[in-house]
Amino acid sequence: MRRITMAKIGFIGTGIMGKPMAKNLQDAGHTLFFSEHFDKAPADLVGDKGIALANPKEVTQEAEFIIIMVPDTPQVEDVLFRENGVAEAAGAGKVIIDMSSIAPLATKSFAERINATGAEYLDAPVSGGEVGAIAASLTIMVGGSDAAFERAKPLFEAMGKNITLVGGNGDGQTTKVANQIIVALNIQAVAEALLFASKAGADPAKVREALMGGFASSKILEVHGERMVKGTFDPGFRISLHQKDLNLALSGAREMQIGLPNTSTAQELFNSCAALGGSNWDHSALIKALEHMANHSIRD
Repeated sequence: MRRITMAKIGFIGTGIMGKPMAKNLQDAGHTLFFSEHFDKAPADLVGDKGIALANPKEVTQEAEFIIIMVPDTPQVEDVLFRENGVAEAAGAGKVIIDMSSIAPLATKSFAERINATGAEYLDAPVSGGEVGAIAASLTIMVGGSDAAFERAKPLFEAMGKNITLVGGNGDGQTTKVANQIIVALNIQAVAEALLFASKAGADPAKVREALMGGFASSKILEVHGERMVKGTFDPGFRISLHQKDLNLALSGAREMQIGLPNTSTAQELFNSCAALGGSNWDHSALIKALEHMANHSIRD
């Protein structure tokens, strides 16, 4: 088993999630290379342990590991296969790690193309939101070879706590889609419960406190239930991104000819939030769609 103390890592995508993930890698002693083909590298990450380069190809030439953390499938494809993209410099000894949340079928295609260069490809989407990214406590779901996983594991350990090699390429992304189904339906359940309690005249904050001690307790009730009660919907994970993930679930379900009725309902509630101007709200704001339908706010 190969363990590394310091590595040269390309990190492409330093948004809400990516930036703290990159910082945790730097804090662990690794040197990072950033591509400025789209946005400038964060100034506070550039220095002795952070070097800005022009494009993904230059990043790949310098780094042994290349991590991609961008919003959706088209952006991953662009980073990998654009002119001056990752694929132009990929080859033996390189490990390309996509930590974005994208389509499983596209992931399998991307992996085939990258593996054909002699590089190794891992799909390693994460769960835990901005809080988990900052705390280095992300859940990381990995698809790829055992050998590539073992090489990359020390990097994952700098960013997360629950790290699982699920299977081959694409299986990490499939697991993330399943995760997003569960998260969405739990948010919907908490929102409906708090709306019901409030409309019936109970204090939703006290109801949440009581439920936290019983079988209904969950991380969603703890974290997002509090957001709902307080009305703090600044994004840890934007509704628009959860809509994207549920679209992956629903399109995959159609291809496999299975029904996901409750996932469809959750997506309609997210769509209602977007129609209310809330695409960039935190996904816990799903409750605002239910409040709008009921003409009742749990915070009044």
